[in-house]
Amino acid sequence: MVEEVVADKGYHSRTTVHDLEMLEIRTYISEPDRGPQSWTDQHTERDAVYANRRRIRGARGKRLLRGRGELLERPCAHLYETGGLRRAHVRGHENVLKRLLIHASAFNLGLWMRRLFGIGTPRALQGAALALSAAISLLWALTYEAVAPIWNRSRCPTPARGCVITAEASV
Repeated sequence: MVEEVVADKGYHSRTTVHDLEMLEIRTYISEPDRGPQSWTDQHTERDAVYANRRRIRGARGKRLLRGRGELLERPCAHLYETGGLRRAHVRGHENVLKRLLIHASAFNLGLWMRRLFGIGTPRALQGAALALSAAISLLWALTYEAVAPIWNRSRCPTPARGCVITAEASV
């Protein structure tokens, strides 16, 4: 059963918000800029719209609307506007569908990478891997410099026993 509806301002109207409230469905529908409204003989619609307005201004309403934007608006903008699928330059309906599938798959891969690694593009992950390997290499070199003298002393505690410490061993 549907308990809540989250939508953008294209779906906001007095009757829609009122009808959903009559069905006992909480609405989180963005309100378009309409200016002052006249509510003559529309008390129940007014109460429904004001309750929706109160909900979208709260922390939960803002979080739900942001989530809707991230999960719905961003992918569509990525695919069609910045991704160039508004005009696909391939022949045939089947090839357009293939291109759309590859594009959407790449976007979903980016979302998974952002969730798992905190980085959303393969190029950024490549740079992060390089930085991580450099940090590990630096940490290894510093550890070796700190431990090598201790190691050499423990293997040859006194030079009188015939141990020879060379420059190679102390590095």
